[in-house]
Amino acid sequence: MCGIFAVYNYAGEVTAFRPRALYLSKKIRHRGPDWSGCITTGNHIFCHERLAIVGVDSGAQPITNADNSIILTVNGEIYNYLSLKKLLNDPQPYVTQSDCEIILHLYREIGDKVVHHLDGQFAFVLYDKAADRLIAARDPIGITTLYYGYNSTAPQEIYFASEMKCLNETCDRILSFPPGHLYDSTTGQFKRWFDPDWWSEELIPSAPVDYTILKRKLEHSVRKRLMSEVPYGVLLSGGLDSSLIASIAVRETRKIVKKHEVQVRTGSVDDGNSSSDEVTNIEWGRLHSFSIGLPGSPDLLAAREVSKFLKTRHHEYNFTIQEGLDSISDVIYHLETYDVTTVRASTPMYLLSRKIKAIGVKMVLSGEGSDEIFGGYLYFHNAPNAEALHQETVKRVKNLHTSDCLRANKSTLAWGLEARVPFLDTNFLKLAMNVDPQSKLCSSDKIEKFILRKAFDTSHDPTLEPYLPDNILWRQKEQFSDGVGYSWIDSLRDEAERKVTDEDFAKSHDRWPEDTPQTKEAYWYRSEFEKWFPEKACLESVVRWVPRTDWGCSADPSGRSQKIHNVAYNSI
Repeated sequence: MCGIFAVYNYAGEVTAFRPRALYLSKKIRHRGPDWSGCITTGNHIFCHERLAIVGVDSGAQPITNADNSIILTVNGEIYNYLSLKKLLNDPQPYVTQSDCEIILHLYREIGDKVVHHLDGQFAFVLYDKAADRLIAARDPIGITTLYYGYNSTAPQEIYFASEMKCLNETCDRILSFPPGHLYDSTTGQFKRWFDPDWWSEELIPSAPVDYTILKRKLEHSVRKRLMSEVPYGVLLSGGLDSSLIASIAVRETRKIVKKHEVQVRTGSVDDGNSSSDEVTNIEWGRLHSFSIGLPGSPDLLAAREVSKFLKTRHHEYNFTIQEGLDSISDVIYHLETYDVTTVRASTPMYLLSRKIKAIGVKMVLSGEGSDEIFGGYLYFHNAPNAEALHQETVKRVKNLHTSDCLRANKSTLAWGLEARVPFLDTNFLKLAMNVDPQSKLCSSDKIEKFILRKAFDTSHDPTLEPYLPDNILWRQKEQFSDGVGYSWIDSLRDEAERKVTDEDFAKSHDRWPEDTPQTKEAYWYRSEFEKWFPEKACLESVVRWVPRTDWGCSADPSGRSQKIHNVAYNSI
């Protein structure tokens, strides 16, 4: 992952604007601390802040082709880039070993259809000088953040940036670039290019569960995300999702190391021209896992057990309530949202990411997306029927770019750490979102995410190596902001009571007539957001989680507020 900033059709003198552009791009250097680049052409400017994961020595951006007629700035990872090289009819010399350069070469041959061939998480801006055409695109689910903005005094200009903080001083309208869309300057329009059959909330699927294929698809998704020339690890909370990803990663890393050892023994080590999409750092040794929590928290205890079972090199970190409270303002600055549930969960993730980067790791796998796909949050127990559950899962996946994807991307990249999310692989989504939702319904004897757990349950065959201990495989959902320690959320509420007076809270609507905070905690976060981003333009991209009170759910996003949680964890 990296940071990008670009301006198309700048109204003034680009040369004079260049220092200003560098200043704005520098605001996201935390995303890409390894190198910076800037190219101007005509009245357009393209900047890049690089985090080197693949093509470490030669992947500086923006990238241009041989005659400098195409300019590309990318934030992302293209997992199938080696395979895509075979699609080129007229291969041109590569100037980098980066996985992202393939976008430029494919565009030269097939134009904006390039987006249909990319398997990865990405946001990019590409300028074609010959056609005087700019296109910008974002990955299907919005794993990678991207914003665009306008200035009403120069309506022909359009700005693009990985984070809103590059735009708020300049643009009086800022929006989140819609996932799965492409912007084309020749039409000035956005068009959806990712449109799978499951995208409609009205079409209720009926396919039966194929546990074997479900397992195989997730394993393949994890394997391709091990593409890295730098040390990597896994975020391990001890919950089902992160533990499964860790278990698969251990197995896949083992296979890759074994394959390499055979190649070394036989003298057939890959010369770099293989068509296999396998570029994996194998010198890091055992897979490293990382967890964080308050001392004695549920997640730390579970993660410790999983690490011991999987034999990972485990790193466990404690944080204090005060450290968390002291970080809230900075977290909101990096998140660029005041959504309560996102801030709660992002703070420990933000603290953990700093620890991870400090030991030299630049990429981690994470478990985001599973709960949205399989109806894994505890409030899904209240779904009235299978149709309603499916519609809610589709809606939650569509909005991941405003919540969990935003959290995973910005909390980690605040420290130059990249998070990859195997559950959101488009091939895995195609399978999992087309399963009959009846199989995802919870009941008194059917735990949430049952079909995912069942797919990795080996208890029926004692000859198979188990993926996880049974008590972890069948552990009830524990939201990350709860699992790090129940007193974390309680302390946030207490701090909000101290910070926000009854008088100020009573005037919430007068201060913020739109999207008025409903709790003192929400008031506190909104106030911090306003300190960093006082401009009205910054509000349009913020989306708050709305609870399903129509399902009888609590208005508080904590999993502990659900009755089913109290039944299972009333002793904690």
